[in-house]
Amino acid sequence: MDCVKVLLDGGKGGVESGLKNVSSHCSISEMDDYDLSKLLERPRLNIERQRSFDERSLSELSVGLSRGLDHYESAYSPGRSVLDTPASSARNSFEPHPMVADAWEALRRSLVHFRGQPVGTIAAYDHASEEVLNYDQVFVRDFVPSALAFLMNGEPDIVKNFLLKTLQLQGWEKRIDRFKLGEGAMPASFKVLHDPVRKTDTIVADFGESAIGRVAPIDSGFWWIILLRAYTKSTGDLSLAETSECQKGMRLILALCLSEGFDTFPTLLCADGCSMIDRRMGIYGYPIEIQSLFFMALRAALAMLKHDAEGKEFIERIVKRLHALSYHMRSYFWLDFQQLNDIYRYKTEEYSHTAVNKFNVIPDSIPDWVFDFMPTRGGYFIGNVSPARMDFRWFALGNCVAILSSLATPEQASAIMDLFEERWEELVGEMPLKICYPAIESHEWRIVTGCDPKNTRWSYHNGGSWPVLLWLLTAACIKTGRPQIARRAIDLAESRLLKDSWPEYYDGKLGRYIGKQARKYQTWSIAGYLVAKMMLEDPSHLGMISLEEDKQMKPVLKRSSSWTC
Repeated sequence: MDCVKVLLDGGKGGVESGLKNVSSHCSISEMDDYDLSKLLERPRLNIERQRSFDERSLSELSVGLSRGLDHYESAYSPGRSVLDTPASSARNSFEPHPMVADAWEALRRSLVHFRGQPVGTIAAYDHASEEVLNYDQVFVRDFVPSALAFLMNGEPDIVKNFLLKTLQLQGWEKRIDRFKLGEGAMPASFKVLHDPVRKTDTIVADFGESAIGRVAPIDSGFWWIILLRAYTKSTGDLSLAETSECQKGMRLILALCLSEGFDTFPTLLCADGCSMIDRRMGIYGYPIEIQSLFFMALRAALAMLKHDAEGKEFIERIVKRLHALSYHMRSYFWLDFQQLNDIYRYKTEEYSHTAVNKFNVIPDSIPDWVFDFMPTRGGYFIGNVSPARMDFRWFALGNCVAILSSLATPEQASAIMDLFEERWEELVGEMPLKICYPAIESHEWRIVTGCDPKNTRWSYHNGGSWPVLLWLLTAACIKTGRPQIARRAIDLAESRLLKDSWPEYYDGKLGRYIGKQARKYQTWSIAGYLVAKMMLEDPSHLGMISLEEDKQMKPVLKRSSSWTC
């Protein structure tokens, strides 16, 4: 069956408005600090509730954050309060930014209920739009910033409901035409239909059969695992992750990703349109966004899988894959000034295991823009690496998740933040944050996108600016000790977002114009802002979405690295 429906009695529940006043806490798992070589000797997952922090003690982080913000405030906005969100205002006698209350009100308006219980948030609440399309559905990836906002505000029930509901949807039979999808595939989205006469609720899930291009979302399963860990870390509630249903759900997702095939690389082979960039944009192959999420989901699952017979088998496979994946990504996807110079001087047609140019990349295929874009100080993970092809475009989500998951080494993470500072106008401009850089145009745009009218240059996925990415940038800034970068980006967002009615994306080289087809009151633009504000106010929140570096996975790089110069 192409479309599966479930009928259950129920109705729409009430919505409690307003921002809860709760004390912040963050339960931290010792499992995040694995020595992978000793992993299999551990008998069982044991997570303790602590007030510690993944990177360093909270007290140390708070001191560093305060110093960084003080430095930034004195340099960029004298006389303004540093931490001006509600919880901090009580401590520091500052009024919260007026956008915060509006954002919470808008976020609560987007809540979706099933049988009287909140189970997610719709993609956009734009009554002015003539066509609803699928913006009235609950998207797995879109809900992540909403979920983090509710967790940080001490409201975990909606997140638990979402995790359980999507887990039930995973168990449905999934078919596109006459082809059956893998058992572990998670939906891209689902919709709740209310029948006021029968007083029933109907759920309709989309596993890709209704999507542009009919592509299944590879990232949904990864985000589900990452969000399950965030819920566990935030609440200290281990019981959900330890249920047989959640354990099976994780194993099914992992089984799809860890299956053996013809690949010679540890990265995941993907079709175009399988992630946040869900239209044809030339990301087929091994896109950085999927590889970073894959790495993070593997590490998150590693911390939550039970050490029973079934779990131990997957743990062994995860450990092997993490070692191979981290080496591959850090060695072949990383680009800095020195590596760019090395690629520029590559010899081609090399054979045998002694080859330096292992993917036979032709130096003449390096685009001209990257030579001017690459500073002597800084670096990033490029968009894609496959035989005879390197996509040198910079992608925001993949690089930020690489920092949060510790796929990037501390030196690489620092270099990515250096790039933000060196290329602020290109990557941030007047509205954070460019989804990718640069835009493709002219003949290349026609070939790569198939003349997609929505992905014209500097618009939508083709170099558009997406406010939702603000939360990922902020998290990366806090983890790398650069809170002043996050504050600067948040200030830019606060100057426009509320006035512009929370658009989905902005267009133009600098992100100056509201996107030509952007929806207003886009939920993840709202939630991304709230999460960024709350994380900057209380850095301990970062613990639920950040993973400590595992030094056992750090490769020995034989070439020089420009970030140490």
